[in-house]
Amino acid sequence: MAAGGTPECSPWSAAAAEVPFEQCPPLKHFPVRKGKRTAPGWWWSATTGRLVHYGSGAMRLHVMLLDRDPRVTYLASQPLELRWRERGEVRTHVPQMMLRLADGQGVLADCTAGEELSQRQRSLAAVLGEVCAAVGWRYWVLGPVDPVYRRNVAWLAGYRHPRYHGGQRLAVTLQESFAGRRPLWEGVRRTVGDPMVVLPALFHALWAGRLSADLGAPMHERMPVWARSA
Repeated sequence: MAAGGTPECSPWSAAAAEVPFEQCPPLKHFPVRKGKRTAPGWWWSATTGRLVHYGSGAMRLHVMLLDRDPRVTYLASQPLELRWRERGEVRTHVPQMMLRLADGQGVLADCTAGEELSQRQRSLAAVLGEVCAAVGWRYWVLGPVDPVYRRNVAWLAGYRHPRYHGGQRLAVTLQESFAGRRPLWEGVRRTVGDPMVVLPALFHALWAGRLSADLGAPMHERMPVWARSA
């Protein structure tokens, strides 16, 4: 396990209660593997304002989705290693992510690109599920995501930085323009300002959840958009 950047070994029950894993750096960096379509990289998190290390396309996808998830208040990459005994042998696993939810609960998560888990993955998930439940945490295995939803969130992620907010006046005006469900472009035309400024602010509001839309359907200029309270 890692606390404040210094590796330490502690009983899991004590560490889960005392160590702020969400503030710990990665235990190790993901290696570059020849032939892989996605190289390791870093994701700037709008949730934390910090970089999150990822090691695969599947992990990058879920870092992006979790960064938009209102339940998540913090996410960290590989901040701890779990060790346990199984059939007389020491087993180890470094979960790809640790999340802190709004209610304070901790979550360990691993990402997979496959539709089905292998026997090894299922066995590991069962063990980690029990390990997390023992301290009031949860364990998630994050798999494939609907491609339309993925593309839509990826588009909005390009506007996640606060620089696209547009200011409080524009934010209020967007809320008023979309107080009722209306097509995206109609709401943009109702909003006073240059569309080149209004559109980025609208996409930022959709990312942040202040405006809503059906992201399971393809995005276009006629897609219905509405204020969260509408």
